[in-house]
Amino acid sequence: MGLTGGLASGKSTVGDMLRGNEIPVLDADLVVHDLYRPGAAGTQAVVEIFGPGILDSEGGVDRGALGGRVLRDRGLRLALEAAIHPLVRTEIQRWLESLGPVPVAVVEAALLVETGSYRAYDRLVVVWCRREQQLDRARARGITESRALGLLDAQNPLDDKREVADVVIDNSGPPEALEAEVTRAWTKVESLCSRQNLSTTE
Repeated sequence: MGLTGGLASGKSTVGDMLRGNEIPVLDADLVVHDLYRPGAAGTQAVVEIFGPGILDSEGGVDRGALGGRVLRDRGLRLALEAAIHPLVRTEIQRWLESLGPVPVAVVEAALLVETGSYRAYDRLVVVWCRREQQLDRARARGITESRALGLLDAQNPLDDKREVADVVIDNSGPPEALEAEVTRAWTKVESLCSRQNLSTTE
């Protein structure tokens, strides 16, 4: 199952809740973090596009500098995605294969819809809230408004993402309402998965 959202939508919080219920969840951002270590395949790919000046003092990718570059230049962002996303997909596949037979496994990633990768998953769950809430929550995290707007412009609107979702988790309410919303949504996920399992065994 794919789990996605947008800037400050609550996607990572939902992922943590699922882990707390012993559901296997892979954070694709952590996969990217590993790929950007010194000498890793992702680091080599980034250097080919941006040059060695994009590295930090230890020889890994300076993610802050990289983020600033791609937010200002759509062409560079697309080139980066074309180089890194296949590496990420390979690592996700390795993780899925390492799990063995499990009822549900979740891959948490921000750009599943933007890249079309959501089509590779059996089900897509989108964590949704209003755009103004995304901005407010991003500012509360210390992200400047200009950077938050740049990040939002680089992502599809959540209203568009919910159109292709199998299940939507509404995180527009107060924080204490999210747990009940996740429980409601997960009941629907389990129902969808049960129906799919039946159809594949008939």
